[in-house]
Amino acid sequence: MTKNESKKESSKAIRAIIMEEKAKPRMARSAKIAELNLDTARIPEQPSVTLPGTVYKIVPASHPSHPEKAQIAVGGADRQYRDLRIENTLTDEHGDDVKLKKGAHVEVTVTDRSKDASLGAGGRDVHKASPVKRKLTDASGTVLKR
Repeated sequence: MTKNESKKESSKAIRAIIMEEKAKPRMARSAKIAELNLDTARIPEQPSVTLPGTVYKIVPASHPSHPEKAQIAVGGADRQYRDLRIENTLTDEHGDDVKLKKGAHVEVTVTDRSKDASLGAGGRDVHKASPVKRKLTDASGTVLKR
């Protein structure tokens, strides 16, 4: 097969794919999303990311009525957003109270709980974004809840 013949073959294949797409009915993006949401076989997952972190500071309570805080350095985040402070009053999966210790390795999971998360950042009003849900696990995989 010569070079020109192979070009003709590939252009015919591309043309066939385009014609196949043109034959399908046109559908708005919102209709496509609605169709995906109605599909019972598909299990939609919330967008999330899990990042490693290390507890590098335990901040004592400034007042007896305030809780102790744990400062976590999150790996993979920009330098200015790396530190995360949370209350150091956590519960494990058995319902027991636990506290993080300095140097403990944790995983921080950030999940988007908004209904229109499938639209991405461009589909949402930034000022009306819903809060995110965080989940902490220790190095052994034990889930710690707030």
